[in-house]
Amino acid sequence: MPKTNKIITKLKDFFIEIGDIAYFTGRFFKEVFKRPFEIKELFRQAYNMGNRSLLLVGITGFIIGLVLTLQTRPTLMEFGAVSWMPSMVGISIVREIGPIITALVCAGKIGSGIGAELGSMRVTEQIDAMEVSGTNPFKYLVVTRVLAITLMLPLLVIIGDAVALYGSYLVENVKGNVSFSLYFNKVFEALEFGDIVPATIKTFFFGLAIGIVGCYKGYYCEKGTEGVGAAANSAVVFTSLLLFVIDFIAVFVTDIFYDL
Repeated sequence: MPKTNKIITKLKDFFIEIGDIAYFTGRFFKEVFKRPFEIKELFRQAYNMGNRSLLLVGITGFIIGLVLTLQTRPTLMEFGAVSWMPSMVGISIVREIGPIITALVCAGKIGSGIGAELGSMRVTEQIDAMEVSGTNPFKYLVVTRVLAITLMLPLLVIIGDAVALYGSYLVENVKGNVSFSLYFNKVFEALEFGDIVPATIKTFFFGLAIGIVGCYKGYYCEKGTEGVGAAANSAVVFTSLLLFVIDFIAVFVTDIFYDL
């Protein structure tokens, strides 16, 4: 019975937190259209998030391109289909691997940073001071950060995809003496409008999820330095799970449209 009660309590807490995040999201959409618009803070956050994540996203994308090509090339050579390598890698990276891997990297880098930053502000009572002084901390701290990552993540995904494809090209150039123009002509011949648009649209939802969860965990952080660490950690874990759920829904919906 104690174990059963513990499981029920955890499930209850989980669904309560889901409800709180849903309410937090609704409050975000309510506040985002209200004046004043913190444009200067929005651009500052967007620059910081993009600038801090660009190198990590680029390195991750480059390694993904190298590894995917090196791992797949021997199998395609066995079937005499090595000429399909640019098409296969291009579709794989643009449709799925690039967006989800970049989003996970940003969840670890940006999501944890937002959770820790807002958590420390809550612990040191800076958010309470803003509320007392008549400033809207939700508008200044939450809305700007969520909008910044929502707008920056698609750009980071595009850069990550480009670097990953370049890494794949380097392998093909060394192993198969494939020229730059031939490789990328094959990639763009294989890609269709229906491959790029859904993959780009879902990155906005990825960015929204990273921003909402990171801000929620930090904004309602428990007191103490231990709470700040817990907020940053739980922001990454919860966001990673949510990204896979959103990705599944996006792929499922896209598949339905393909069948119509």
